[in-house]
Amino acid sequence: MVAPGTAKKLLEARGMVLGPQEGGRKFTHWRYSRDESGVVWLLLDREGESTNTLSEAVLTELDAVLDDVHGLQARGLVIRSAKAGGFIAGADIRDFRGVDEAGEVEARMRRAHDIVDKLSALPIPTIAVVHGHCLGGGLELALACRHRIALEGASFGLPEVLLGLHPGLGGTFRLPALIGPLEAMGMMLTGRSVHARKARKLGLVDAVVEERHVEAAVRAAVEGKIKRSRPRLGVAVFNLAPARRMAAKRMRAQAQEKAPQQHYPAPHRLIDLWEKHGGDARAMQRAEIRSFSTLLCGETAQNLMRVFFLREGLKRLGRGESGIERVHVIGAGTMGGDIAAWCAARGLSVSLTDLDPKAVARAVGRASAFFDKRLHGSLERRDALDRLMPDFSGDGVGSADLVIEAVAEKAEVKRKVFESVAPRMKPGAILATNTSSIPLEILRQAVPFPERFVGLHFFNPVTRMELVEIVAHDGASDETLEQARAFCGAIGRLPAPVVSAPGFLVNRALTPYLVEAFTLFDEGVPKEVIDRAARAFGMPMGPIELADRVGLDICLEVALMLRERLGNTMPEVPDWLVKKVEAGETGRKAGRGLYIYDERGKPRSEEVKVAEGGAAARSEAEIADRLVLPMLNMLVRCLREGVVADAEIADAAMVFATGFAPFRGGPLHYARTRGVDAIVNDLRALQERHGERFAPDAGWEALKG
Repeated sequence: MVAPGTAKKLLEARGMVLGPQEGGRKFTHWRYSRDESGVVWLLLDREGESTNTLSEAVLTELDAVLDDVHGLQARGLVIRSAKAGGFIAGADIRDFRGVDEAGEVEARMRRAHDIVDKLSALPIPTIAVVHGHCLGGGLELALACRHRIALEGASFGLPEVLLGLHPGLGGTFRLPALIGPLEAMGMMLTGRSVHARKARKLGLVDAVVEERHVEAAVRAAVEGKIKRSRPRLGVAVFNLAPARRMAAKRMRAQAQEKAPQQHYPAPHRLIDLWEKHGGDARAMQRAEIRSFSTLLCGETAQNLMRVFFLREGLKRLGRGESGIERVHVIGAGTMGGDIAAWCAARGLSVSLTDLDPKAVARAVGRASAFFDKRLHGSLERRDALDRLMPDFSGDGVGSADLVIEAVAEKAEVKRKVFESVAPRMKPGAILATNTSSIPLEILRQAVPFPERFVGLHFFNPVTRMELVEIVAHDGASDETLEQARAFCGAIGRLPAPVVSAPGFLVNRALTPYLVEAFTLFDEGVPKEVIDRAARAFGMPMGPIELADRVGLDICLEVALMLRERLGNTMPEVPDWLVKKVEAGETGRKAGRGLYIYDERGKPRSEEVKVAEGGAAARSEAEIADRLVLPMLNMLVRCLREGVVADAEIADAAMVFATGFAPFRGGPLHYARTRGVDAIVNDLRALQERHGERFAPDAGWEALKG
C-alpha cells in the first residue's frame, strides 16, 4: 500500500509537463528526449534522493549531456526537475564537509564553472522551467540559461551566506548583470528568497505560468516570442568604481550590524569582491572561485555546515505520516493563538478556544496579519483563514486528532483543562501540553490515557522559532511520540526528543544563562554592557533583552521551580526580580521590564561607559564566560542524566530554539573546540570566586570521547 504522502507526490509528478517520455538517453541522474519540434527536454531526477542537489556526479553527467546536445541539432534546450518537490535545492554540501584544503576546492570549482559556462555558451535558446525551490547552485544553473520560466509558487534564492559562504557557481556576476547590483547584492547578502511574482518584477524570470501552460511558454521562448529580461537600470552606473565604492560603504555598515565580520566573514568578502570587480565578469568569476574556496575551508563555514546537518538530522526525526489533520488549541494567548495560526497556514484544520472570547478574536486578528505577510497568494490567505475556526464553545475537541493545551503555566490550571477535555476527545486522539517546564509526571495525573499524552513545547515567537521539544514521559507510547514528531515535520518544525525533567532541555540550560545575567546586573554591571558582551560572543540578542522578550514573569516562575528542584546548581533569584513582576513590569509585553520599550516594542537604551576599576568594569570575555559556561555545564548534566539522547540533538535544540551563536557549531561543539579540560578549569576558577553553581558537572569527562 502506498502511503498517502507518497501517493500525493506521485500524482503531482504525473501532472508535470516533462516532454516526451520515450526515446532519448538516460543517465544515472539526468535523462533527455527530443520532441517533435526539435526541443530537447533535459530532466534532473537525482537517484536515491528526495530532493535534487548539484553534486560532482550530477555536474559531470551534465557535461556529457551538453556534449550530446551539440550533435542533436536541437532548436532549444529545456532544463526541468522531474521531482515534484522543486527544481534544485542548491549544491550538495556533503561533497565539501570536512574539506580543509582550499586548493583542492578551487580546482573542483573551476571544473564546475567550465560546465556551467558551457551551458551558458550554447547557441540555441536554453530555458530553465522552475517549480518549487530554486536555490543556491540551482539558481546559478538557471541563471546560465537564456530564459527562466517560473511556475506559480516557485521561489528563488542564493542562501549561501547562511552557510558562511557566498555564491560560488557564477551567481556573483550573473545575478547583478540580470537584475541590477543593488537588488542582487541584497538577495546574496541576506540569503532571502523571492517568490515567483517578485522574481518576475525583478526580471529574474521572464514569465510566470501555470503547469498547463508550460509547453506553450517553452514554445514561445524557442520562437523568440518571450521577451528576455533586460538588465535593470543601474547596471551601467555601478560599472563605475566610485559608485560601487559609495554603495559598498553603506552595505558594509549594514552587514556589520547584522553579521559582524569577525564572526561572519562571507558577506564582507562578497562586498569586497563586488567593489573591486563589479562590471568585469571574468575578473569576478576568478575572484569568486578563490574567495569561495577559502571561505569553505574556514571555521565559520565548517561550523555552519555542521548546523545545517544538525537541522537535517532533526528533519529526519519528523519524517512519516502523523495522521493528524484536525487540531484543537486551548488557550488563545500569544502562544496558543500563534500555534493555531501556524498550523492553519501549513494546511491543517484548526479550532481555537479560550474562556475569553476577546482573546480568540485578538488571536484571529494576529493570524490574519500573519497570513497577509507570509502567504503570497490571496487564495492561500483566504484558505488559511478559512481553516482557522474560532471555537467559543470548545466543541472542536471532539473531532480533533490532536488537542494542544496552551493555557497559563500553572499545574493546577492545566490539570483542570485536562479533566474537562479528556472525556470529550475521540478515541485515538493525542492530548499535548505546551508547558515550558512542568514535568509531565505531574500533569499526567489528570489524564485517563497517559499513553496518548505528550509534551509539544513550542518556542516564542512560534512563527519564527523552528524547534519544538517533544517531551516524553514513561507512560507515553512509542506510537504517540512518533506521531508527535511526524506532526512537527508536517508543519515545517524541527522535533527535538527530550525526556520529562524540570525545565526539559532548552529552558533548563537557558535559565542559568539568564539568571547569571541578573546576578551580574545585581553586582553593578550595566544591562547594556551585559547584553553587548553576549552579542560579542555571537548571541542574536543579550540575555537581559531576551528575558524581557520572554517575559520576566515566566523567567521568574521557571527560575524558582528549577532552583527548588536543582538546588544550588542554579543561581539564586534576586529579590528585585520578584518585585518587578509583582509591580507588573514583566518586560516588552508590558512596555517596561529591565528595559523601557517604545510604542514599536523597541528597547530604549543609552550607550554606557564603565569607569576603569569599578565593580562593573569587566571584560566582554569575562562576562561571556559567566553567562555561557553555566549553560554548557547544565547541558552536560542533561546529557549525563539522559534528558537528551546525544550531543547533536542538544546542540541543535540550543541553536534552533535560542539562536546560540550558529557560527560556533552548537554549544557542546564549541566546548569540545575550546577544550573540555580548559572549560572545566575555567568553571573551577569561577566556582572559587562565585560559588557552587559553577561546580563542573561529572559528565564533562564523557564529552571528551
